[in-house]
Amino acid sequence: MWSRFKERGLIAVVLVVALAAPVSAQERVLSLKEALMLGQRGNPEVRALANSVLASEEDVGIARGFLLPKITFEERFMRTNNPTYAFMAKLNQARFEQSDFQIPSLNHPRAISDFQTGVSFEQAVFAPKAYLAIDMAKNESSAKGEEFERKKEDVAFRVLKTYLGVQTAKAFVGVAGKAVEDAGEHERIAETRYGAGLGLYSDMLRARVALASAEERLVSARKALAVAKRALGLTLGLDESVDAAGERPSLDLRSEDYYTAAALSRKDLKSLEERYRNAQNSLKMANAGYLPVFGVGGSYQLNSHRNPFGEEGDSWQVAAFLRWELFDGAKREHERQKAKHSIAETAEYLDGMKKQISFLIYDAYLGVGEAKKGLDLARAALQSAEEGRRLVKTRYENSLSTLVDLLDVQTSLDGARASVVEKEGAYLTAIANLGFQSGTIMRDLGLRE
Repeated sequence: MWSRFKERGLIAVVLVVALAAPVSAQERVLSLKEALMLGQRGNPEVRALANSVLASEEDVGIARGFLLPKITFEERFMRTNNPTYAFMAKLNQARFEQSDFQIPSLNHPRAISDFQTGVSFEQAVFAPKAYLAIDMAKNESSAKGEEFERKKEDVAFRVLKTYLGVQTAKAFVGVAGKAVEDAGEHERIAETRYGAGLGLYSDMLRARVALASAEERLVSARKALAVAKRALGLTLGLDESVDAAGERPSLDLRSEDYYTAAALSRKDLKSLEERYRNAQNSLKMANAGYLPVFGVGGSYQLNSHRNPFGEEGDSWQVAAFLRWELFDGAKREHERQKAKHSIAETAEYLDGMKKQISFLIYDAYLGVGEAKKGLDLARAALQSAEEGRRLVKTRYENSLSTLVDLLDVQTSLDGARASVVEKEGAYLTAIANLGFQSGTIMRDLGLRE
């Protein structure tokens, strides 16, 4: 009966492998470098923020546009019997005659049509707010650029973590597969001993149960690997699974002072510094509201009573203007106070971020030490578990230990193997996290000079 069950199980495994083969054939296999580069281009968050940066660059052009001349073309039509407008329209059309001075004609003119074609321009010569607006737009664009670089660092860190997750999941599959092999060996020994009359039937049943449990863990490990591959693809901006190629990456650990000093150039910190400068500019902008605006302008106009763009009469004018807002209901004073509060608010955020970054680096550096110690202990525990299993297996084969002892040490060995895999991934992730918190991760991964 048990042999038939194993045969059916083997057939099921073959069918599962056959059905899964086309799917795995479609998987993209990438090295870490390839995954990191693809993540910098394909991640949706990176692409979205790239457009945000481009939009902020256009704001600089918008702000600069207030200092360039404004040229306007206009075509208007008017029909009226209003005495003033009718008098003016005839003058503009160069059709004014002596009879138009008659009192009835002046008081009750006939309805007149007027097509007005005009081109006008206006050029600011002195506009303090416009100059400051350009500086503020440049600062905001620079801040957005720093945010974009920080987002790329964030994506690189996430790609590395998910890449390590795939490698860890593959290692877990290997550990689970090794556990199945060991459990199968235990079952073989138990069956051999039972067949020779040296073992118990209950030992053979326990070995079979242990084998089934190991196979179940292998199924779970494979499922976790499939999910990890899909998660890597999602991080890269793909809708397919991506496999990790090669060995685990090598990440160097440097001194804490190196990371602390590097953190002063962290991109999000630089972004906030740019916004602090803009907060200071907002006070200058409010103060500029008390200054006048000076400019020049002019226009050229054609008038006709018959058709658009007609030129029965033409005229031009050139002007200079000075606008000085003397009273605005205390709006400018409130703007000044608001700007001062904004400066203080941004300064507090900036100070708080510096302290938080210092704490995060301190915590991350300790985390690396903790992960390294955990990895060393896990490796030592694995050596002990392997030696313990070897000794108990030998004793069981010579009837000096029970199957329960063998299964116990096998459970310990399986756990020790899994612990080493987990601790290796945790150690590399801890180093990567330290680089991310200090802003050195792109250099650490070779993506930036």
